[in-house]
Amino acid sequence: MFTFLYIDECFLDLTGVPGSLAAQGRRIRAEVQRLVGIPVGVGIAPTKTLAKLANWAAKKHTRGGVAVMTRPEQIGALLLHAPINEIWGVGRRLFEQLGAMGIITAAQLAEQDPKVLRRQFSVSLEKTLRELRGEVCYALEEGPAPKKMIACSRSFSDRVTEQAALREAIASYAARAAEKLRAQGDYACALQVFIQTGQFNDRERRYANAATVPLLTPCSDTRDLVAAALAGLDRIFRPGFRYMKAGVVLMDLVAPGLAQVDMFAPAPRPGGERLMAVMDRINAEFGRGTLRPGRVPPIPGWRMKQELKSPGYVSRWDEIPSIC
Repeated sequence: MFTFLYIDECFLDLTGVPGSLAAQGRRIRAEVQRLVGIPVGVGIAPTKTLAKLANWAAKKHTRGGVAVMTRPEQIGALLLHAPINEIWGVGRRLFEQLGAMGIITAAQLAEQDPKVLRRQFSVSLEKTLRELRGEVCYALEEGPAPKKMIACSRSFSDRVTEQAALREAIASYAARAAEKLRAQGDYACALQVFIQTGQFNDRERRYANAATVPLLTPCSDTRDLVAAALAGLDRIFRPGFRYMKAGVVLMDLVAPGLAQVDMFAPAPRPGGERLMAVMDRINAEFGRGTLRPGRVPPIPGWRMKQELKSPGYVSRWDEIPSIC
């Protein structure tokens, strides 16, 4: 079981993994080096907070890049040498506040009364203290946590002035956001549409606005989400402006079984979920946009701004690098 902390850092549960933990750490480090080409540190300890400190020790105080801190004497030595600003969750302000109290090492923090720290600071700091003592307070979740909002937005390569072109863009963004929503397995209870002109050109008129559209029936159906997004756009569009960016944000996401439905709301489309599932399978197999709502054009009348797009070395013949 594993969970990502940042794009370049994750926690891994080694419970039940046979062999030496140090050997496993070295194997993980070597495999990342082989596949990605980046040297990493591996810290192994009983809790997330201790593992983060062990990772700090692996990078700063070991030659092999692996630090195993599982025995009490190992953890004690780690806490004694680790400054509190290296503790996971201790930011600059908290570092200064604890320093004013004479707490400058992880060992000193671990010696404090957890209830007192909770009253003076927060329950988060209390959990940090308990984790430094080896008590698990932050469980290892399997996979990333579900998103609370799903957004799809783009900047245009050329300014857009026509409402029809903006409607095409908004329909495309709503359809893409709906795909992400179904992949997460949730429903949206509301969505927001926004449009804006360039904000840094004093020679052009500026305008920015957003509209939130509640959904009487929470759903993940592309057709309903596109229709709601276009209704929101019609409320905020103003002619005579050169629009630079637009987007759709799905909000108030809930699991299907937890969605609260208005008694007088229209019933969900019959067979809608099966239709969306078929559409997603076909698009996954034959490429995004193979099946799409009629409001989403095959060739849009607008273009995304893609100045920093990565080359398609493995997907486009004309972008395969050549060696002379």
